[in-house]
Amino acid sequence: MKQFMDEDFLLKTDTAKKLYHGAAESMPIIDFHNHLNAREIYEDKCFDNISDLWLSGDHYKWRAMRLHGISEDIITGDVDPYERFLAYADTIQNAIGNPLYHWTHLELRRYFGINKTLSKDTARKIYDKCNKKLKTKAYSVRYLLRMQNVKVLCTTDDPIDSLEWHLKIRDDASCDIQVLPSFRPEKAIGIEKDGFDDYIKKLSEVSDITIENVSDVIKALIIRLDFFVSEAGCKVSDHSLENTFYIPASEDEVNKIFKNAMRGTLVTEEEAGKYHGYLLSNLGKEYHKRDMVMQLHIGATRNNATRIYKMLGPDAGVDGMNDFNYAPELSALLDSMDKDNSLPKTILYCLNPNDLEMLAVTAGCFASNIDGVRGKVQLGSGWWFVDHKSGMKHQLRALSDVGLLSTFIGMLTDSRSFLSFPRHEYFRRILCDFVGDIVENGEYPCDTDYLSDMIRDISANNAIDYFGFEIS
Repeated sequence: MKQFMDEDFLLKTDTAKKLYHGAAESMPIIDFHNHLNAREIYEDKCFDNISDLWLSGDHYKWRAMRLHGISEDIITGDVDPYERFLAYADTIQNAIGNPLYHWTHLELRRYFGINKTLSKDTARKIYDKCNKKLKTKAYSVRYLLRMQNVKVLCTTDDPIDSLEWHLKIRDDASCDIQVLPSFRPEKAIGIEKDGFDDYIKKLSEVSDITIENVSDVIKALIIRLDFFVSEAGCKVSDHSLENTFYIPASEDEVNKIFKNAMRGTLVTEEEAGKYHGYLLSNLGKEYHKRDMVMQLHIGATRNNATRIYKMLGPDAGVDGMNDFNYAPELSALLDSMDKDNSLPKTILYCLNPNDLEMLAVTAGCFASNIDGVRGKVQLGSGWWFVDHKSGMKHQLRALSDVGLLSTFIGMLTDSRSFLSFPRHEYFRRILCDFVGDIVENGEYPCDTDYLSDMIRDISANNAIDYFGFEIS
């Protein structure tokens, strides 16, 4: 029996061990999609206790605690931080097979040097040891990031955001981590959602554009996009595609839909699909002009539990996995930009693992480009409910079966936690194990030099080249 989480954790073969320890382990972290707070990075925040650092806003952990029967008052209410931590310790002991169990213990080891397993019995000692370290400046937010060799972070930001804290970080010579915004115009695209008309008014104010039609919406968004790019170094956009997202339509059709929505008329799903598609296609062409990357996150169902949503708002752990058929829409959306060679570099993520092979094949349909971009359309890493061991292996297998694994730009955290970065280690171990199995089964030669370079590329170098990051 193997020792629990030893140095060769998840690495079954000699080849996997050589590739991880010799190539992947020392690579920097390029985290190009997360939900971290730029203000907390600028202010170099210190957390009072491990409970606040670990459990505040982490809906992965909240879901597990709910499944274990922990009271909502303890999970998200106003309770003593240790009571919440103890409840999580009890939950995690019961989380066999769940990636949270691995992530939790990687984080305890990599940040705090704690090798004991977390349980109700060990909770108090672990809590006190973590808190003692957190009270020192060596455990501020920036130091936590440096511990994991994080070089680039791309947060998720609304077009109307002032980017105040990103700009302060940019001008702070003491910050050696790039913290760049991502352009996420979800509220300007979500014409069918509550508050759309109010949001358009805010966009009008921030952009200083009188918005009367869909062309004005696009002009306003382009103004904000150029601000994100020129002032804050933005290199990536982000879009959540949750329902009908592309039905071809003329500008006149979309203008009519937009004006009716601004008058308060209910928008049908077909009308919403026309508006979504028109904006996505036009914005994609603008991303292409600026050599930006377009991220498409597909398949979430939001705020399923109304009671929790009303109590806590969005991102509270009650989003789910959709199963709608969107292959024709996606192909048509990408083709609408590719027809005149205006398709930007694009990453396709799915929340339903059943879609992985379809996305990998679709990516290959639109790989042709005159710019020599390797892996122009990417099958994104295992995302959200797919970023566990079997999900990552499924993604790697789908990509290698019908695409080129060597061009993959690797892992991201999609996290709100400053302790989440050992997830990159978790992915790299799984990657090396996956490649090691192929080699040791005689399916690929044991060319250690090439394989090591490939692992380094997937771990970080491919992402650096793909996004155009400048790393010192």
